[in-house]
Amino acid sequence: MSTDKQVVKAEQENEFTTTHHVYEPHRAGIPPLGNYARELWKRREFASEMSKATMRGANTLTVFGQLWLVLNPLLLAGVYYLLVQILAGGSKGMDFFAQLCAGLFTFYFVAGSMSTGAASVVGGGKLLLNTAFPRLLMPFSAVRTAFFRFLPTLPVYALFHIVAGLGFHPSMLVALYFLGLLIVFALGVAAFFATIQVYFRDTTSFLPYFNRIWLYASPVLWSIEQVPPRFEGVVTIMEYVNPLHSLLGGFTECLVNGDIPHLHTWVTATVWAGAVFAIGSLFFMSREREFAVRL
Repeated sequence: MSTDKQVVKAEQENEFTTTHHVYEPHRAGIPPLGNYARELWKRREFASEMSKATMRGANTLTVFGQLWLVLNPLLLAGVYYLLVQILAGGSKGMDFFAQLCAGLFTFYFVAGSMSTGAASVVGGGKLLLNTAFPRLLMPFSAVRTAFFRFLPTLPVYALFHIVAGLGFHPSMLVALYFLGLLIVFALGVAAFFATIQVYFRDTTSFLPYFNRIWLYASPVLWSIEQVPPRFEGVVTIMEYVNPLHSLLGGFTECLVNGDIPHLHTWVTATVWAGAVFAIGSLFFMSREREFAVRL
């Protein structure tokens, strides 16, 4: 038998056990949405545990941690109340303070989702490099964290609602629909800014200034019903430019006043929430395979 035939026979008899690693060029694009959604749902506990670990690290599961979650926006509400009272000549009472608390608590839930979501991918670099999972779980986990930080503020608002004598009405349950839209909206915003942060690392430094301007442009320090007629044109423009105009306005209108918003508010809020969620999530998914290279 020739030498070549002996080599071939030896190769056929031996099992090949060496592992091959194939590296292919990255191609940006949206993965199959059905498979991605199923994987996202199967690993929801993973996102939950990430959120719990973040909350434990920030001491938000302790008594004093929970207390600070309430005190921080409450002190801000007190400061804004004093400023508005001085500017308004002391014409607004406890009912306005209740509305102010409801608006601020909810606004800081959205702002917190955006800030923590923006830092979720960059902050979880080692996890992202060493573990295979749908990356969208990272900003979604950040929104879960922001929501559980928001929950302790609800009993505080209920106390001020009672003190203000606003009463409780069945129509207040409609606020749950707008709260659900706010959560969907926060998921989209968190995913969008998490992607932006990977490419522009100064995004989180810019967000506090953006949030301050967004606060003044949203119906938090003011309500839609109290806008003077001469500013109705500006309010109409803000309704189409600012998503929180309808989302937060509809939520506080139901929760504080017990009123059913106009159909236009329902439609606008639903469209804003769905559009931002779709755009933010799809943008994130289209770029997530590139994150490991960028980090």
